Amino acid sequence: MATYKIDPTHSDITFKIKHLMISSVTGSFKKFDATFETNSADFTDATINFEADVNSIDTGNEQRDAHLKADDFFNAEQFPTLKFSSTNVEKESDEEYKVTGNLTVRDITKPVELKVDFNGTIVDPWGQERLGFEINGKINRKEFGLTWSALTEAGGLVLADDVKLNMNVEMVKQAQ
Repeated sequence: MATYKIDPTHSDITFKIKHLMISSVTGSFKKFDATFETNSADFTDATINFEADVNSIDTGNEQRDAHLKADDFFNAEQFPTLKFSSTNVEKESDEEYKVTGNLTVRDITKPVELKVDFNGTIVDPWGQERLGFEINGKINRKEFGLTWSALTEAGGLVLADDVKLNMNVEMVKQAQ
């Protein structure tokens, strides 16, 4: 079994959500961890586990970050971690995969599907094998209990329901 751990200094976990339906706000999680285990060269038997520290959320605005950590959204005090565990990895081409798994936000776990692009394998100058992936998906925030909403004076939504997920990750093979 080959085990890989995420390299947080060469990875980013970001999300985008429409604001006032005319632009997007981008945010990220600054503290996260992930493990990738596989026996096969094509990764189809892989098990992926990921978690992010909700208190590390960063949208570039302290007031907005505080609101996201509050009970209107993540309730970081009661639910400090969001988690993903894969249930299936399906190879669609040499570089493309579909990963399904369970995402837990707050106390709600729902299945999600992610599109994964495999960017290749390399041995770094220090002899460590690294894998690169770009992962994209979309969730409906309200399905995970992130239900805060408001309307503009004209009746438009302040925040969209759909949240786009984008992760660029480098995984480092661990010594056996």
